[in-house]
Amino acid sequence: MAKHSATRTRAVEDPTAEAEAVVKALRAAGTAKNRAGMAHFGITGNTAGVTLAKLRSIQKRYRRDHAFAAALWRTGLYDARILACFLDEPDKVTSRQMDTWVAAFDSWAICDGACLHLFVKTRFVEEKIEKWAKDEREFVRRAAFALIACYTVHGKSVPDERFLAFLDLVERYAGDPRNYVKKGVNWALRQIGKRSKRLHRPALAVARKLTASEDRTARWIGKDAVRELTDPLQLARIAARSSVRRSP
Repeated sequence: MAKHSATRTRAVEDPTAEAEAVVKALRAAGTAKNRAGMAHFGITGNTAGVTLAKLRSIQKRYRRDHAFAAALWRTGLYDARILACFLDEPDKVTSRQMDTWVAAFDSWAICDGACLHLFVKTRFVEEKIEKWAKDEREFVRRAAFALIACYTVHGKSVPDERFLAFLDLVERYAGDPRNYVKKGVNWALRQIGKRSKRLHRPALAVARKLTASEDRTARWIGKDAVRELTDPLQLARIAARSSVRRSP
């Protein structure tokens, strides 16, 4: 991997060769201890075992580069794929690319990382939420709800009303018992409720409705969300956040 100055460089001349060099460096930097720790949290498979701090330091050597990000993704290495999400250019990401990448998700970490660092910054957010929620694949459906959760934070200029439709998706898929879907739905519900005072009431109403469900998974989602959305500390934060949003 070529040495770079402290400032971000231009796009790399040979994305494939540079991606291969990055993978070599990642494998050298990874440790068995880190891989074991990642495995404990469900991150297994093709993983070098590199810390997030190390990935961030590598990221700083490059400017955003769509072609380079694609080359990093093609390596199949988890650590390189997270780096690809850091470095891709959201305006150049296509709908097809998102569908291709989401189909390759094999852990909650790459799912949430892609949604948080890249997908939520694209123009396809709401389209993909609707599409992926209907998909039966565990990490594809998880991606729909991870996107909702990320969108509540990053979609600062999005009207609150747009998030009400996502509560319908929460109710519809609250009975999916698969661990990563269940936790994704719960995450989305809690984040919607914490976004603003205007959304808190309908989100809490959905959470309370789920607590009375005959479905065990839905009840868990509802009870956990009610616990957080009625916490005094969270209520104070929601009020403060809403006050800031109303300020001119």
